[in-house]
Amino acid sequence: MADAASHASYLPPILTFCAGAVVAVPLFRRFGLSAVLGYLAAGIAIGPSALAVIKDPDAIRSTAEIGVVLLLFLVGLELQPVRLYSMRKDILGAGFAQMLLSAAVIGGVAWKLGLSPAGSLAVGLALALSATSIALQLLEERGDGAEPYGRRCFSILLFQDISIAPMLALLPLLATTEAAHGGGSTKALTGLGLALLAIAVVVLAGRYALNPFFRLLAKAGAKEVMTAAALLVVLGAALLMEQVGLSMAMGAFLAGVLLADSHFRHELEADIEPFRGVLLGLFFMAVGMSIDLNLVAENALLLALAAPLLVLFKIAAAAAILRASCSSTTEAIRAGALLSPAGEFAFVLLPLAASLGLLDEKQGALATAIAALSMLIGPIAAKLIDIWLAAHAPPPEEIEETFDGVTPSVLVIGFGRFGQVVTQALLLQHLDVTIIDSDIERIRSANKFGFKIYYGDGTRLDVLRAAGAGKAKVICVCIDDRQAALRIVEMAKAEFPAARIHARAYDRVHAMDLMRADVDYQMRETFESALGFGRVTLEALGLSYEEAGFVIEHVRDRDAQRMEIQFSEGIAAGIDKVPRVTPEPIVAPKSKSKALTKETQDVIEDGGAEVAVGGVGEPAE
Repeated sequence: MADAASHASYLPPILTFCAGAVVAVPLFRRFGLSAVLGYLAAGIAIGPSALAVIKDPDAIRSTAEIGVVLLLFLVGLELQPVRLYSMRKDILGAGFAQMLLSAAVIGGVAWKLGLSPAGSLAVGLALALSATSIALQLLEERGDGAEPYGRRCFSILLFQDISIAPMLALLPLLATTEAAHGGGSTKALTGLGLALLAIAVVVLAGRYALNPFFRLLAKAGAKEVMTAAALLVVLGAALLMEQVGLSMAMGAFLAGVLLADSHFRHELEADIEPFRGVLLGLFFMAVGMSIDLNLVAENALLLALAAPLLVLFKIAAAAAILRASCSSTTEAIRAGALLSPAGEFAFVLLPLAASLGLLDEKQGALATAIAALSMLIGPIAAKLIDIWLAAHAPPPEEIEETFDGVTPSVLVIGFGRFGQVVTQALLLQHLDVTIIDSDIERIRSANKFGFKIYYGDGTRLDVLRAAGAGKAKVICVCIDDRQAALRIVEMAKAEFPAARIHARAYDRVHAMDLMRADVDYQMRETFESALGFGRVTLEALGLSYEEAGFVIEHVRDRDAQRMEIQFSEGIAAGIDKVPRVTPEPIVAPKSKSKALTKETQDVIEDGGAEVAVGGVGEPAE
């Protein structure tokens, strides 16, 4: 049995990573720099070349690469297959052109510097790749993922991820002439067949098995099992792709795309997001730890020229290609800056090339150092370019804000009886509505309305963010759980201040709790329906529509006055200030009331009918 010391040995590295992130990331963000730079700097500091707190960065890199895998899964969740198909021209056009141009020029320079043709091609392919994690992280920080340049940038990154598979197959074929003539081609074809079979398995499973699988788990009501299932799907698809020679990231991305149309999409996104953030930060620290400062010092002049030139060339190449594909000059330059750092898979391709003899030890180490330094320089270059573009941008025209042609978005949490009635009015106006509910049957019912409908727990902040609460004009809390509704209102007011919060109140006390939480509008779930019922009853008794409406409006006003006093002074206040609203006969009764049973008479005589401090038609609470 392991002793306490062996268990404690796991803690120092974990605490080191946490301390590095906690110190470096806020510091870099304080100066307006990317969190990625903070992670890279923290990795350099704790790595073997500096403080040497962590002496073997390779030991954690395989675990840290899961962060990239989870990132690609979340990216896939945002891309419905239809949208992916619509991007095919950007993927195959701009993506292929960027890869071809960058690999050819970088490989040509490497050949001129004395590398073998095969080694030059390996270096060209490895350094032509861009860092998906850095680009997407920067786009997320800017909130520009949906911008045209962000979509084109993503198209190029997606082509690069797809191209990893043939690159991994190509390097062994380049290693020896015998491999190309003596069975290597057959082996490559066999690998291609296995890869296609694995893709087919993932596609079929995603199409026919995943939704029923998650639906079954959702009915069980165990949220931790949903989290385990989400990790199982992502890592399972990644492992399958790795086993057939493809990239793990590609498998995760494919799984995400297949679940993009699922009602469980946002619940999965919320479950995966915490793991993605932590592991992606760990990956960047592992890259920082891999930078050998001794090697950098020995080859300072070469690296000081090579890494910045690589970044500048990739900016120019990507910008030229995107400008030719009808992007504006500003957008093309911004996208080129995001694509300038070398990619995560450079740290896979370069060691593989060295192990196959395409590069010697020093060549492989220098190429890896250039890739790592470009990851450090690239985000800085992107930040400087943004500052320069902002300084030279023409002054914006002052225009009056208008909502013409814009569909306001509404987030409705809860699709029970109350939520269904609320959304009928929204449906008539063709508004952009998103529904969140954790009940499978309600999700199925909501599917008929044409709304965006997602399975998820509306009391979770990550689910609200994933469902678009940050962009909603109004958030409607329509659930019947008092405490849960209050939690949602408090979170929404704190995290999404631009949105109006409308909430369903269970009763009078709950309404005042919501008012204290500064909700923009609240309504007791039975109040208005009871008034409407009373108005029709008055009409049935002979009052005209206008007379009945006047009476109901009088009751509503009295209740509002009482509510205001009770909100300010407490639930028992206002009895002596606002006359109690009690049932009054419309005409003088012809006879006195009469109890029909002895028990009723006892209740009346004991004062039991006077149920103190409730509102109109409501019992004491």
